[in-house]
Amino acid sequence: MDALLDQLGLSELRRLKPRQMLAQILNFGLILATAFMMWKGLSVVADSPSPIVVVLSGSMEPAFQRGDLLFLWNRNLELNYAGPTPAPGSTFGGTKVGEIVVYNVKGKDIPIVHRVMRRHKGAKTPLNLLTKGDNNYADDTELYPRNQFYLDREEEVIGSVVGYVPFVGYVTILLSEHPWAKSALLGIMGLLVILQRE
Repeated sequence: MDALLDQLGLSELRRLKPRQMLAQILNFGLILATAFMMWKGLSVVADSPSPIVVVLSGSMEPAFQRGDLLFLWNRNLELNYAGPTPAPGSTFGGTKVGEIVVYNVKGKDIPIVHRVMRRHKGAKTPLNLLTKGDNNYADDTELYPRNQFYLDREEEVIGSVVGYVPFVGYVTILLSEHPWAKSALLGIMGLLVILQRE
């Protein structure tokens, strides 16, 4: 066992007492739990199940490149408001034509980032949106479920883009395209936490 630890460069593990090892494992668990709580807190504040998304394709170029990290907001948007913008007593006026939204198609887990091209209804009926990628020739009706020609703003749109950081999301893309890299990264992080001296 000692020879294997030496070959892997993990001879430091032999020096850790069981109590120290348990403390390091608990520290790693606390780091993961804190990250999860921060994500959930951000979800509540933004009123979006996914307040941060990564652009996965080039369909929104030149506005957004593949790998850009987008921040979403879904609060106080007066989802069904169809009157003048902004609504009385609000800083927001509903989703406007030209606004960039992120939506999920039923049956698919990949968020799509596209611009609103057309909107209709509202006030007493759900606001419906037609979207299109800036770099696409046609609108998104081919992406919507069969016999659906518009998105229901309240049900299918998970947020409007309010900010972005260029290229930071490439790490996420690499980890999703190469599943072994995700396991390796988690393993390395775990080992670093365990081997860390206080």
